[in-house]
Amino acid sequence: MKWNWQHTHWPKFTWDRELITKREAEFLEQAGFLIGASKYFGEQDRIGLTVSLMSTEALDSSGIEGEALDRDSVQSSIQKALGLKIPKQRGAPAEMGIAEMMVDLFHSTETPLTHKHLYSWHSMLMNGRRDIQQIGAYRIDGEPMQIISGASYNPKVHYEAPPSACVQGEMEAFISWFNKSAPDGDNPISALARAAITHLWFESIHPFEDGNGRIGRALSEKVLAQGRKQAVITSLAGVLLKHRKRYYHELQQASQTLDINTWLNWFVDRVLEAQARSQQYIEFLLSKTHMFDRLKGQLNSRQKNALLRMYAEGIDGFKGGLSANNYMTITKALSATTTRDLGDLVNKGALIKKGERKSTRYFLNISPPDGS
Repeated sequence: MKWNWQHTHWPKFTWDRELITKREAEFLEQAGFLIGASKYFGEQDRIGLTVSLMSTEALDSSGIEGEALDRDSVQSSIQKALGLKIPKQRGAPAEMGIAEMMVDLFHSTETPLTHKHLYSWHSMLMNGRRDIQQIGAYRIDGEPMQIISGASYNPKVHYEAPPSACVQGEMEAFISWFNKSAPDGDNPISALARAAITHLWFESIHPFEDGNGRIGRALSEKVLAQGRKQAVITSLAGVLLKHRKRYYHELQQASQTLDINTWLNWFVDRVLEAQARSQQYIEFLLSKTHMFDRLKGQLNSRQKNALLRMYAEGIDGFKGGLSANNYMTITKALSATTTRDLGDLVNKGALIKKGERKSTRYFLNISPPDGS
């Protein structure tokens, strides 16, 4: 099997530039919404949105690699890296490392890419690792860099990257293209095509011993932020995690050819899916602001804590909805008090009740009636 980097014309990818014209316009239109909607948040809510988007991206990007991180630890690490005041809490190295990288990504979206910047990200990600030979540097091992699965006696090779001796030169070419193809570069290209090529090209080189997927996805986020001219996280990793099996399949197929139309089509659809989810999330948080403004002075502490807990679960909320038992666990309320509180929240339009008796569940009413 011949890999893309072994083709004569590598790394000259070919694609139909008209393939994504309509979707590029859609991307820019929705980007305008995301930027505009954020203006409706107060400063604290805006900070909360930023922390939430970055922590979710960090968790999902690590999840793609099969690494489960602690959400609270990631969030507190991001808050600390942003210079926010938080209770003293020592995060685990993995959580602290990816949090630091996400904050650096957020603050450096407009800066040109350099080897030093990539080394820094790798050092952050490999925080606390003892099994990596080269931390904060490209790989130098003489053994082939392969992505494999299956038993050790009968491994299946999904991809083999360029030899370590070639990595420095490959990365010189990649970084030069990355900066020249930026919106203010010598040869700018559309944000969607650039994000797709960035991810595929970086993953094809696989320059580090570990962490290539997380850094590659962060680079695509950098491209999309540059395309919007605004440091907004697209939450791409969450969508790629959702389509994880297909994601790996598409990367493997694209790593065998320089014709990237199939990869480009698939990746662009995932970007737009991620952007739509980010829009949904912003609308979700705006509904939170609206609800608490509307019900100011009308909620007891139990009701307020329960609603905050439900919003903390995110767009998808409690799996299967909030039950009376959930409410009692959150608030420590007795059964009769729980019944009154939940009924009152339904009457006030904060919750929607579904089901009967033991099957009764409550869901956030994120679109209260007009004039309520």
